Parts: sequence; structure tokens; C-alpha cells
Amino acid sequence: MSRPPGRATPLLVVAALLVLLGAGNAHAAGYRYWSFWEGDGGKGWTYAAQGPSSVRPDDGAVQGFRFSVSEDSRDAAQPRRAPDFGTVCADTPEKDGLKRIALVIDPGTAADAPDGEEAPAPRTACARVAPDASTAEALASVAKPLRYDSSAMLCAISGYPRSGCGEQVAGQPEAAKSDGTAPAPAADGARGASGDGGPSAGVLTGVGAVLVLGVAGVLRARRRR
Repeated sequence: MSRPPGRATPLLVVAALLVLLGAGNAHAAGYRYWSFWEGDGGKGWTYAAQGPSSVRPDDGAVQGFRFSVSEDSRDAAQPRRAPDFGTVCADTPEKDGLKRIALVIDPGTAADAPDGEEAPAPRTACARVAPDASTAEALASVAKPLRYDSSAMLCAISGYPRSGCGEQVAGQPEAAKSDGTAPAPAADGARGASGDGGPSAGVLTGVGAVLVLGVAGVLRARRRR
């Protein structure tokens, strides 16, 4: 004998609610990698639009690198030291025919480190290189060994990390950002969760719609009895 439809409908409603609420609490996956930054005239850091092999900074420029886990460039963690050329290159005098590039190298925190590895301490260096040298060449002059993948993505600075390159890792709750800062604002609907960590308006709307449809199904089933 078949089960009356009125009993199955509430179970379907509950299952749908669990799926929707679970979607609201899921965390997007991130990627573990070295991000590349350019000093913005002493005002702060700007995420570089090109890779370090393509950028040929002028004398007096500040370039930064930060190892962290992030979803994309909008929430990537910046180097934790200010882009101060005067401080970084204070002990490196000018030399004819060469330019000086200040480098800030921040390997991130313990939360960013791959399993079995410990993040080195952040450091700075002043590279004195040829006038047409790229940022990658400046970095290689002070922070070997560097490691790149087949697509020229920077994978390791001074041998850290030992392996891996831009690998995907499990997402983190917004409150657990590796640098302790608030998450970057995202476009509506991009994150699937509200600012307080609860379900977004879209998820709540979906829950309401499922409830309405479920109640209507129960009423129709009862009328058929």
C-alpha cells in the first residue's frame, strides 16, 4: 500500500530547508599563493595588474609580495609592512648605471602555511639592478631560490613553500582571515552570506518560497482524502 502524499510533503520541505541553509553557511574555497603588490607612492599597497616578470619598475619603486590564502584579488592579504623606500634602502647607496628597488617579502602567518611548514619572518631587501630589470629579476637578486610553474606563476620565494603552487584549499569563515582584517566588500549575491554570518536575503527568500509551496502541497493532499 502506497504512503499517503500528505506525509511525504513535509519531509520534502524539511530536506529543502536543510539544503538551502547549508548553502548559506558554506565557505567559498580559496587559493594559497604569493600575491604581488606595488607601493602606491607611500600611501599603501595596490594589487599589481601584471606579473613580476612583466613589470619594470623605476628607480625608487617599492614592490611587495605576500603569501596567503584568499579567494581572489579582492580579499587578498597585503604585505604587513608599509611600502617605505627610504627605510628599506637606507643602507644601500646609489650607484651609477643601476637602479634601486625596495622589496617587502611577507611569507604570511601560521594559518597561511602549508601543512608541515612554518612561515619565515617577514623581511625587506633593497635590490640594486640594471635600469631595465624587471621586478622578478630584482627579487632573484636578493631572495633566491625562486620557483615558478610552467605558466610562469611565482610559486616560492627563498624556497618557501617547499612545494605547491596556487593550490586550492578549503574556504575559511570570514572571521578567520589570515591577516585579521575585515573581508573586502563583495558585489550583491557574490558571497551567499550576510555580513553577520547568517543566511543572505536570497537564501531567506528561497526558504520562504519553499515553505509556501510545501504548505500548499499539504493542503492539496488533504483535500484529496
